[in-house]
Amino acid sequence: MRYLFLLAATGLLCFARGLSSASEPADSTQVNPSLPAISSLPDSFAGFVRDISPLITAKRSMTPKQYRQIEPSLYYLSRLHAETLAVLPPPRQLATLVKLAEFIDRKREATGQKVVIGPNQKLIGLLDPARGLDRKEITTIAASYGAQSDVFKQEKNGETIRQIAGAFLSAVSDAAASITPTTIVVLGHGSPEEIQSYAIPFGTLADSLIAGRLRTSQPADRNPATVNLSHIILICDDCFSTDFQINLAASIEKKCAAHNLPLDSLPFFIAGTNRDRVGHADVGEKFVPHFWREVIQLFYIRLPRPKQVTLRDFFEKVDNTMYGYGRTPIVEGGAVIGYHVNDPEMFQDPVFFIPLDLDDLATLRAILGLDAAAPLPRAFDIG
Repeated sequence: MRYLFLLAATGLLCFARGLSSASEPADSTQVNPSLPAISSLPDSFAGFVRDISPLITAKRSMTPKQYRQIEPSLYYLSRLHAETLAVLPPPRQLATLVKLAEFIDRKREATGQKVVIGPNQKLIGLLDPARGLDRKEITTIAASYGAQSDVFKQEKNGETIRQIAGAFLSAVSDAAASITPTTIVVLGHGSPEEIQSYAIPFGTLADSLIAGRLRTSQPADRNPATVNLSHIILICDDCFSTDFQINLAASIEKKCAAHNLPLDSLPFFIAGTNRDRVGHADVGEKFVPHFWREVIQLFYIRLPRPKQVTLRDFFEKVDNTMYGYGRTPIVEGGAVIGYHVNDPEMFQDPVFFIPLDLDDLATLRAILGLDAAAPLPRAFDIG
C-alpha cells in the first residue's frame, strides 16, 4: 500500500532526470523568425511545459525522453534568472533558454561517467531509526560492486540519536579529508533545513565537510586551505531533499567566502525529490523510499549488473523509472508517445546537481548577459 507522508503535518517518515543530444551547429541558437516569440515567462511548471517547451524543442534535436529529463532544470533556471530574462526582447529570451538547454546537455555529457558506486570507493549510509531500511540495503549493494561501506543507524537498544549523528558527521569529515571517492546516502526524515531523523542542520553538515577537507594533505603546488569536495557525492532520499541540498551547497559557499577559503569544487548532489516536495515510500514492515528502491532494483536485483554505477545511470535510468510515479505512459506502435497524469502528488522527479568551476560560471554569465563578477550558485541542476 502506497502512502504520502506530509512531514510537517504528521511527523511520520518522509522519503524522499538522459542522454545528451548531438552537438548542434554553431548557429543553433539564432532565433527562427517563424517561431512565435515568448510573450511572458510562466511562473508555473505547467505553464512552462505548455507555452515555452514547444518553442525550445523546435530549436533542439532531442527525443521526448531527453527533453523531459532537463525540462524541470530549464524551468527552475528561468525562475532563478527571471529578472534577467524579463528585460530581454522576447526572441532573445528564447535564444537564451535554448543556449541554457545546450549548456545542460554539455554538462550531462561531461560528467556522466563519474562513478557513484564502484570498486575502490566507499559508501557511507545514514538510515532512519525505527522502521527505516536495514543496513544490508547499503552494505550488500556496496559489496556487490567492490566498495567499502560504513552504515549508521540508531537501533532500539543501541546508541542515542545524538551519538549516531556525531559518528556520522565524523565519518563525513574523514571522507572529505580522504582522497577516496565517497558516496553518502541519507534515507529518512527530511526538511529544507535539516536531516530531521538525526537533527543535523545543513550548516552543521557543511562544517563537517569543510573541516575535513582542510585537514587533508594536498599537493605542494596548491594552497593547503583550498576546499575541493569533488570526490564526494551526497544522495538524499527524503522529503524536501532538493531544498536541503540547495541550502547545503549555499552554506558551503558562504562559509568558504567568510573565511577566505578558495572553493575549488562543491560535492555532487543527488536528490530523490524535486523542490518543495515531500517524498514517498511503500509501507510495510519497513518504510521503503521509492528512489532508493529503484536504485536497488536497477543496480542490484536486475542482472547482469554493470561493473560500476555512474552518474549517467542515475540521471537516465533511475530518473526514467521515477517518471512513472503519478503518470501512465501512452503507447502507440510499440513506442511511448506521451504520458497521462494520474496523480501529480505522486511526482518526485529527482534532481542531479553538479559542481561548476570558474570557467563554467563565466560561460553561464555570458549566456545570460551578466557582468563578469555577477554571483551565481556553484551547484548546477542538470536534470
